[in-house]
Amino acid sequence: MTHSPQEPAVPRRRTVIAAAGGAGLVAALAACGGSGGESPDDDPAAKSPQDGADTTPATPAAPGEEEAGTPGGQELARTSEIPQGGGKVFKDRKMVVTQPAKGSFKAFSAVCTHQGCLVGDVANGTINCPCHGSKYSIEDGSVRHGPTTKPLPATPVSVQGDSLRLG
Repeated sequence: MTHSPQEPAVPRRRTVIAAAGGAGLVAALAACGGSGGESPDDDPAAKSPQDGADTTPATPAAPGEEEAGTPGGQELARTSEIPQGGGKVFKDRKMVVTQPAKGSFKAFSAVCTHQGCLVGDVANGTINCPCHGSKYSIEDGSVRHGPTTKPLPATPVSVQGDSLRLG
């Protein structure tokens, strides 16, 4: 296609499509990029969880919110809900409560310190993460089995009568 000096240059259809396609590709690649320096091991979505595992990236539990007029914070559960020698995971609160010995209750963040999955259950004296097999002690949150190397952080909990309360 030739044009005279008086006529404005009209781009060919292929040129316009190629330019738009290239810009779209650049935008798509930019949207898919990470924050830089991340490896697939850092991405919770890239994990290979066991069946039924909750792989939602989690954040540590917030400190207990005080209810108006309720000393000791918000009720979390009844003491009878926490089995002796076991525990219960409260996914909505991102915490786990255990009863290692009769009448002794401990609470920890339910966020695995390996890669941020929520722990799945409490069994056989350990708090268990379904994503990569990390296990923590029900007594103090210490590591019993890796790959994690950091313990679960403790969360304040108190007992008032037959009620477990935050704080």
